[in-house]
This record gives sequence, C-alpha cells and structure tokens, in this order.
Amino acid sequence: MSLTAVLDRIDADFDASLHRLFDLLKIKSISTDPAFKADTATAAEWCARELQAIGFDASVRPTTGHPMVVAHWRGQVGTGPSVLFYGHYDVQPVDPLNLWETDPFEPRLVARPDGTKMIVARGAADDKGQLMTFVEACRAYVAVTGGLPVPVTIFFEGEEESGSPSLHPFLEANKDELKKDVALVCDTGMWDRSTPGMTATLRGLVGEEVTLTCADRDLHSGLFGGPAQNPIRALSKVLAKLHDDQGRVTIPGFYDGVEDLPPAIKAQWDGLGLTAQEFLNPVGLSTPAGEAGRSVVEQVWARPTCEFNGIVGGYTGEGFKTVLPAKASVKVSFRLVGKQDPVKIRAAFRAFIEANLPPDCTVSYKTHGGSGALALAFDSPWIEAGQKALSAEWGKPAVVMGGGGSIPVVGDFKRILGMESLMIGFGLDDDRIHSPNEKYELSSFHKGIRSWARVLAQLAA
Repeated sequence: MSLTAVLDRIDADFDASLHRLFDLLKIKSISTDPAFKADTATAAEWCARELQAIGFDASVRPTTGHPMVVAHWRGQVGTGPSVLFYGHYDVQPVDPLNLWETDPFEPRLVARPDGTKMIVARGAADDKGQLMTFVEACRAYVAVTGGLPVPVTIFFEGEEESGSPSLHPFLEANKDELKKDVALVCDTGMWDRSTPGMTATLRGLVGEEVTLTCADRDLHSGLFGGPAQNPIRALSKVLAKLHDDQGRVTIPGFYDGVEDLPPAIKAQWDGLGLTAQEFLNPVGLSTPAGEAGRSVVEQVWARPTCEFNGIVGGYTGEGFKTVLPAKASVKVSFRLVGKQDPVKIRAAFRAFIEANLPPDCTVSYKTHGGSGALALAFDSPWIEAGQKALSAEWGKPAVVMGGGGSIPVVGDFKRILGMESLMIGFGLDDDRIHSPNEKYELSSFHKGIRSWARVLAQLAA
C-alpha cells in the first residue's frame, strides 16, 4: 500500500526533515520589526526553494509589505478534492531576550528526564514547525509515488504576526487562483501531548468602547458629592445589569442564533474530564464564574460571552484627588458563537446601555471591530476525514475542539474565497508561543508529518 510506504519514508527521512526545519528556524523573520525586513524576505525565498526542490511550481509574490509564497503541484495527482494549505513563515519578536536560555534563532533539541524531546527556538511551534509538517508529508509522497494524492496548492503568509495588512487585498486579487475545495490550516493545536485534535469552531468578536459623560467638568466631591450624578457610579450600575446571577448575559436577543451542542460532541467534551479547578488553578483562581451548568470546556469553546476589558474614570494617578469625574469609560468585548450577528449584538448592546442610563448622562461609543463566529458542521465530511486520519496515527479518537478566540485568515477564506477550513495542528498550550523559550514537541513534528500524510490519503479516498 502506498500510504504505508510513504509513512516508512517519513520515518527514514526524519533526521533530514528536522535538519531542514532547523535551517528555517535560523532565519530571523520577525515581520513586525522593519530591521528584519531582509530576513523575512529570506525566509520566503527559502520556503519557495524548498517547495521547488520537491517539484512544486513555487514563487515569491511581492506585496506592499512582506511577500507571500504560493506553490502549485502541477504533477501527478489523484482524483480527490483540491486543497489550499495555509501557514505563516513570520515570527514574533524575541523580547525580552534576557529570558531566553539560549539564542532564539539557534534551534536546539532538548531532552527531558522522561526521555521526551522538544525543539526550542522562536517559531518552532508558531508556525514554522507546523507548516513544515505538511511540506515534509508532501516531500515523502512525491519521493515514494511520484505525485500527490489530491491537487495541492500551498500558501504561506509573511505578515500573520504583524496584523496581516496585505492578506485581504492579496486574496481579493488572486481569488481565482487560490480558491479550492477546502483550506487546510495548521496554526492550531492538540488536546494534549498524546491526543490529536481538530478545531471545528472559532468564536467571533465584537468590541465596544463606551463613554458616559455627566457634568461639563470634574467636580469637587465635597461640594457636589451627593446631588451630582457620578458617571463612574452610573456606569457601574449599568454594567452590573449585563449579567444575571446565573452568569447569563441579559441583553434582549443576545442568545439568538446560539444552539446547544450535539449530544455526541457534548459527551466527548464532558469525557475529557477537565474540571473547573484544573482549568482555573494554574492562573490563581478556583471558582467558576461563567454560565451556571456549563462546563469550562463548553463555556470557552461553544458559549458567547460579555466581558469588561478595561474601565477608567476620574483621577487614577499617585495619591488621592477627591473629584467627581465628568466622564467614565469601559471597553467591552463580546465573543460570539453559532449564528449570532455582530451587527445586531452591537445594536442591542447600545440599546441596553441607553435604556438603563440615569438622568444627566449622555453616552458615546467607539467601535473596535466585529466579526461573526466560524464553524464547520460537526458532521462535515472534512471533519470525518480528519478524525479518521488522526485517530489512525495517534491510536485514540481525535477530539473535535472549539477555539475560544479567532483565526482571522479562516474568516477571510470563508468570506473572500468561499472556502471552509479544516483546522489541524499539533501545538500544545505549553509551547510558550510569543514568549521566551518557545518550543515544539519532537513528537508533534514527527507524528504531525505522518498525520498530514494520512489526511491527504483520507481526502483522496
């Protein structure tokens, strides 16, 4: 069977695969710092050369910022669905440098007392190690079979860590070339070191900044305290009304479009056994504060939220100043799920604020983005194919996970290219991405390559 031969090739070539990853990790492709513009371009050229060496028609595409890499397989293919594989070759800055145990751009392999090993370097997990798992799977397929089991296009971005300013216009300009049957996105993770996972849902986000104004200037609290309206007190009362005693959001219509989990998925998530204490204790907390009757996994992966991210009013400097401030403001974020409409959520929130304002208060708003949730249907054939492939490689059922945050490119693929995304990655929560001493499990890299080979075979089937 060709898949068995491909997997054997991956194992036999693994030392060389690791060497190639180390070569990429040595390149200082920090996209947000202009001082590393040339290094970032070097990383794009390195990726294109490696893909050309496998047999891809690969090119470095200029943008107004850092370049994109686009590669098409033009050779022998099977008859399965066409795929667009996405990753990013840029990395985060390394500051504070003094907290790194060694040079962040001199990758090293570190062995633990239990025998497990990890790759330590900036970009090891986010996202160079992840994208190279797919490249190496393709390399093995070509070496063994002379082709790929499905039509493959590879798309690497160089600005993911700096806000992706060129991504949207690039996708718009090249939508006909890049649109495929499904996108494969590797910038995600596993449930734990030995349990694979696929991310099926991503929460949307609405951000609002609200400012209440009362008097036309700050007032002396000894002269005006009592009869004068205090915007901090008014704002606090309104915010307190946004949640009931069960942790549910009280905005009318807030839960429109929110559906309960399918029983099979809920049972799988409950079976993970993560308790509120296990989730909260590492950050110094102990008591769950969200929706009553919902597990922490369900709350983070499948329930909407309303959270206060910052509140300001009055004098906040050193010492003490007895004033009634003229203004008070709060930053509020909503994480959205299912079919919640960000436009309707924003309008309902503003209506709630205005309905609960006391006399002598006016309100103004500042918008901070808004996007809906993204989800693959839990019974999607893409999910089914991914589950079969990952479960076969890791020897246990793959967890269909949710994402508490968002991955903007997945939304762009949906809106601009009309593509669903199958999100499979091999990172872990303790990989210290964006932090000193970033690492990637050696098993994640090795079995990640084998996993993508199985995914491609399953898609072809």
